[in-house]
Amino acid sequence: MRADSSTAIHFLLASRQCELNNLRYLLKNGELVGKVSQLIHTLQCERGASNLYLCSTGPRFADELARRVSETDVAQGPVMDSLAQLEKSTAALPQSSRLFSGVASVIYALSVLSPLRRQILERALPQPKMTAFFNDIIRHLLALVSEVTDTAAEPAVARALIAMLSFMQGKEFAGQERAVGAAAFAAGLFDDDSRRRMAELIDSQERCFERFRDFADEANAQRFSSQTTDSGFERLRRIACTRTVAGSSPEEESLSWFTLASRRLDGMKQIEDGLERVLMEQCQGCIDAAERACHDQQADIETLMRRQGEQPPDYAVFVAGNDEVWLHGEGLRPRLGRSLLTLIRQQDRRLQSLDQELSALRVTLDERKQIERAKGLLMQHRGLSEEEAYTTLRRLAMSQNRKLIDIAAAVLTIAEVLPNHPEGRRG
Repeated sequence: MRADSSTAIHFLLASRQCELNNLRYLLKNGELVGKVSQLIHTLQCERGASNLYLCSTGPRFADELARRVSETDVAQGPVMDSLAQLEKSTAALPQSSRLFSGVASVIYALSVLSPLRRQILERALPQPKMTAFFNDIIRHLLALVSEVTDTAAEPAVARALIAMLSFMQGKEFAGQERAVGAAAFAAGLFDDDSRRRMAELIDSQERCFERFRDFADEANAQRFSSQTTDSGFERLRRIACTRTVAGSSPEEESLSWFTLASRRLDGMKQIEDGLERVLMEQCQGCIDAAERACHDQQADIETLMRRQGEQPPDYAVFVAGNDEVWLHGEGLRPRLGRSLLTLIRQQDRRLQSLDQELSALRVTLDERKQIERAKGLLMQHRGLSEEEAYTTLRRLAMSQNRKLIDIAAAVLTIAEVLPNHPEGRRG
């Protein structure tokens, strides 16, 4: 390969084409996130119906459960199809290793659904364990969305992905709150543990929705802020967080709570769908802009080379530096050399600006992922629920007057020196 102006032009165009290919890859991932969002929603509905079925007597909610199971199966198909396409299109990309690891976890988690459903129908599984299984499946799906978010190489798309992921996490905590409340109302028992879990889940929702507001587009953030919570739901929530004795009709209160909490989740799903539309619009808008930029750059270069062909054969070559230095020989004349150099420098400055913005966004993502990994370790090795693991990390941070991310990093560091621990085997 010869080092001349035509080679520089070739790689300048290749740089633009790589950006365009990455954006098209992001569009596919954005479509996957939308399908995962729908699957998570159907799983949340199935978890709720399973709650009602296990907490009730007789086959009262069997038909509702069967309907929700069917909806989940329908939503699972497009996700699996997208995952198959993902393997074909991204296997050569450097970020594929962690992404495919997340895919493997999701597929394994989904494989648990069939035996889980059999035990639910046979009433052979306690309600808390059933809820924990569904929570774990959804947690793996959210972790996959997190890995997709980490691959975003365009700031506008990255912000849209962070907003959607944060909202999906908040909605999941709301779904878990529905499950805990339904079980407590049905049992007529509001002990310290159920009240504590309710308070932790409410706090977890607020944290996720606060992060969502930081990154969401103005329209969806405003839609969420303007949503009014049903007064009946707030009344039952206060009861669940404060009551210590059963009400007069536990099953009716459980069904009322479930209905109102479900209505709240359905409202959240509408906002989630709006966030998905914004994500896809951002992806397509970036692709359109990149295609126009590629076309314009190609036209500029064609004009440059046409002018080059009109010049006499006695050329000069520009050597970059603090000063303009010209050497006689093959190459571009000074005016044309400056034009090519301007294109290269514009591309370089634009990529540097994108990198700086992405670096700031990735700090947020990296911190969140470290906290999630630390939570996972505590859940695995201390048998804690997700909200209990977070509360443990936060309590340690407060007692030591340190940031939550510092505590999470310390937990992961300790894990890395343990030879038989999964974190210690990373890399």
